[in-house]
Amino acid sequence: MEFALTPEQLELREWAHGFAEREIRPIAQEYDEREEIPWELLHKAAKVGLLSYAIPEEYGGSGVSSLLSNLVISEELFWGCAGIATAMGGIGLASLPILEMGSEEQKKRWLPLFTDPDHVRLGAMCLTEPGAGSDVVNMSTRAVRDGSDYVINGTKTFITNGGIADLYVVFAKTDPDGGYAGVSAFVVEAGTPGLSGGKKFKKLGLRASHTAEVHFDNVRVPEENRLGPENMAFLGAMKMLEHSRPSVAIAAVGVARAAYEYALNYAKERVQFGKPIIHNQGIAFPLTEMLTKIDAGRLLAYRAAWLADQHESCNLEGSMAKAFCGDMAMEVTTQAVQTLGGYGYMRDFPVEKWFRDAKIMSIYEGTTQIQKRVMSRLL
Repeated sequence: MEFALTPEQLELREWAHGFAEREIRPIAQEYDEREEIPWELLHKAAKVGLLSYAIPEEYGGSGVSSLLSNLVISEELFWGCAGIATAMGGIGLASLPILEMGSEEQKKRWLPLFTDPDHVRLGAMCLTEPGAGSDVVNMSTRAVRDGSDYVINGTKTFITNGGIADLYVVFAKTDPDGGYAGVSAFVVEAGTPGLSGGKKFKKLGLRASHTAEVHFDNVRVPEENRLGPENMAFLGAMKMLEHSRPSVAIAAVGVARAAYEYALNYAKERVQFGKPIIHNQGIAFPLTEMLTKIDAGRLLAYRAAWLADQHESCNLEGSMAKAFCGDMAMEVTTQAVQTLGGYGYMRDFPVEKWFRDAKIMSIYEGTTQIQKRVMSRLL
């Protein structure tokens, strides 16, 4: 059993960490306050390949195909800023379902849009609805066949890059009575008549990313825009989520690690009653627990990714990692705030931002409760 990263993975980690330290950290607080996407930074990331590293080389990407290697990169970007990392990762939200479900012709048509180093193009995945989040069976968005086209009607919510994306992957019911076997996925390009962005949400955390509603009003797309066979997209969505859950787990690790490192350094420097506060057991012991849980979460995420790289199922292990790390990030960032005391509560110090960013980790891509439901069914 090997616990060491490969030389290539160590290089990828150094690459991503360097970018996060030089480019992301210095502007993280500013764009959190502004609640805006840092477009200039996205252009810098595109130039160095950090927006399309997971897309295969034949479509213009960097070809980092290993999920474990992707996790190594992602942890560093989320260590930099979860909101900015989410904005950067918005490309993957559209490219992943195309990679999972698309034909070779569809991959050649759409994936190169995201790999041009001179142009930043955003993607969006439209699955969640106002009345149906994880309850896919009760999805109300419909795609009705009309000759060689489909006409899509409905509303999606909590969509990263909703209304500003260049390409949307939309899940809709093509057989209203088919349950799980009645969902199809379609690629909808920005500018298609009837496609519009709705309300932009003001969020607790991840404020440097754009989250909004997306409306489909008689949006007409040709049959060749459907990903995979009709009524079979649910299986593709589940496979996609199986591989994305370790990614969310490692994102939580990145946020938790940032908060832990800051709290540790603060505890070494903050002097009370004549000595640094880390010499107090009430401060030192929680820091050891924070580090232990961060390490445990990383190992859970790595194991799930390793299984995926071996072409084995990581459904159980991915849900375990996602559930554990989502809750762990909240625990660690809460303790980081507590370590700083009153300063931790102030927006002049970054731990309050990491505290806010951490909460979403136990909610999106399936809540902790949904992960436990998945795990209990597998048992």
